[in-house]
Amino acid sequence: MNERFQQRSDYTFKYNNKLGRHGWLRLTPAYSVKLVKEIIDSVPEDAFILDPFSGTATSGLVAAEHGLSAHCLDINPFLIWFGNAKCRNYSSAELEWLKLENIKVLADCKKIANGDNWIPEIHNITRWWCGHTLSALAAFREALVNQFGEPKENHVANLAWIAFCRLIIETSSAAFNHVSMSFQNEVVTYKIEQIGALYGKISKSIIESAGDEISGSASVHFEDSRAPVSINNVRYSYVITSPPYPNRISYIRELRPYMYWTKFLDSAREAGELDWKAIGGTWGVATSRLQDWTSKERELPKSLDIVVCQILETKKKNALLMANYVWKYFHDMHLHLQNLRKSLKKGAVLAYIVGNSSFYGVQVHTEKLLEDSLRSLGFTNIGSKVVRKRNSKKELFEYCVYATWNETRNYEPQYFPQAECLDRQLKLFERLQRC
Repeated sequence: MNERFQQRSDYTFKYNNKLGRHGWLRLTPAYSVKLVKEIIDSVPEDAFILDPFSGTATSGLVAAEHGLSAHCLDINPFLIWFGNAKCRNYSSAELEWLKLENIKVLADCKKIANGDNWIPEIHNITRWWCGHTLSALAAFREALVNQFGEPKENHVANLAWIAFCRLIIETSSAAFNHVSMSFQNEVVTYKIEQIGALYGKISKSIIESAGDEISGSASVHFEDSRAPVSINNVRYSYVITSPPYPNRISYIRELRPYMYWTKFLDSAREAGELDWKAIGGTWGVATSRLQDWTSKERELPKSLDIVVCQILETKKKNALLMANYVWKYFHDMHLHLQNLRKSLKKGAVLAYIVGNSSFYGVQVHTEKLLEDSLRSLGFTNIGSKVVRKRNSKKELFEYCVYATWNETRNYEPQYFPQAECLDRQLKLFERLQRC
């Protein structure tokens, strides 16, 4: 039945590239503006929208562009900074000031090009940039600091720092021809004059699109999505979001070059700690911790046990790690949905864009497992529909999982008795250890 669905590149970031603010910075797993618009088109004008997995703030910005109000949540400080910069209105006076300051930056970077300028401690950094390009980028960064200070110190200057983020990725050997970021075969050399010219082109484009007024409002806030809270006690009527998929693609890995150059990250250990806090994260220390992780939640849908056991029973080399990964992902998503309820209005509608996955031939039906969590937590009108094929593998699709929250409904949670739940978890843990 699913064979009739197409890959639909217009439902991916590729569609966003030339759409003003939405194309400021590329993040491979980001979802399409078009897809969000199709969902938001049916939202009433007085709706207050929540995106608990903000990412690059696509949902929040689309909502604000439609004249709506939105709160977005994320645990990544770089994405919070970037999302708020995308969703802010800028006056013509502010943008004219930035143009003039950029001229000074371009002049300054040439003066300090041969200095001992700071370079981030990215592992195997010369795989990203050659020595000459690194020196040019470091000089340009120092010129930005001299003129504007570090990121976050001036909200207008944040546009210059976003342009710098585009600059470092466009001069790198990063390739975006896969689901996850990879590398080209060769590292291109850029001179300081080329760096300046490219920055000028990028900055001009960003400043022009920043001049478009946003009629609504959206803001991004630091929150752990496993226990999302209402901002300013707002009760949300719509949740439109796309959480990470259970496919081991790490947002920290994708964001490393930006986060190191802007000093939102200082070390690989710090990156791993942040990824451990994020749902679906498996970068660095997060991977090693998965080996020993066990669930403390006794009220998970039984269907999750079945999938985890199937992965274990493949007896592949990393079956234990992958089983724990899937277990923790849906454990965290269940906590998210459970804690989300207190921030929702009666009749609130949820739309979650998610992808399924496969481990050692075992199909992980994300949409069905999330439906089971929603059902056990008292949501109604639960269902899902295919949005698109994700790649050439016939079994991988993107879905929209939807549900409604009715806080006055009397329901019997579809949990198992506590003793039975504990017994299930203990037996499963024993199987994990044996494998």
